[in-house]
Amino acid sequence: MPENIDQAKYTLLQQAHAILTELHGLGVDDIYVPPLAELPRCAFGVAPDSGNCRGETLAEIATDLGDCRRCQLAATRKNIVFGAGNAHARVVFVSEGPGRDEDEQGIPFVGQAGKLLERMLFAMGLSRDEVYICNVIKCRPPQNRNPGVAEITACEPFLQRQLAAIKPQLIVALGKFAAQTLLQQQVAISKLRGNWYSYHSIPVMPTFHPAYLLRNPAGKREVWEDMKQVLWRLKQEDG
Repeated sequence: MPENIDQAKYTLLQQAHAILTELHGLGVDDIYVPPLAELPRCAFGVAPDSGNCRGETLAEIATDLGDCRRCQLAATRKNIVFGAGNAHARVVFVSEGPGRDEDEQGIPFVGQAGKLLERMLFAMGLSRDEVYICNVIKCRPPQNRNPGVAEITACEPFLQRQLAAIKPQLIVALGKFAAQTLLQQQVAISKLRGNWYSYHSIPVMPTFHPAYLLRNPAGKREVWEDMKQVLWRLKQEDG
């Protein structure tokens, strides 16, 4: 056995060979395996492990979101900000919602807070192309006010589906609303940050929002401590 093939994979290959050999002996020469696209999408919350359905893609979720009119924010937004980045990212950054610049361009974190986030990623040895960035709500609230309960309720299922499709190793919750929505806790971000939590078995690190850091630069030290924990956890995941 080649040294670069681990024992588990080699065992599976042996088992597959034995099954195919037996089928050939029974006169079975062709086996039809339906392409992935022919399988129906699994219902949300159903794992595609059985082989009877497949996980949905981010593109399919975006199509379902469509020109969303599920809450009142549709009347004032310019663009839906679905999310951006690597569809197979190890780390997903979840924020509250789009601001003015994001509403104009339809891309998350493109304003001053976005530039700060990019500097944070650079310090971590990451780039926007390696992570995925999205929001709890996909439309900008007027005057950047806090999102309402009905607005979060309307949009949260799409965030849940995004995270299910990406299957990240870690989630970073940026700010109060992201952390409280993911964790279903009404606890101040100052108390949540710096501690690990779990979202459907995915580790979550809450931290301050970059916009908060623009107003309170002293908080950068705490956020960097949080990001160091994220980096440590990623290294642990690598084994």
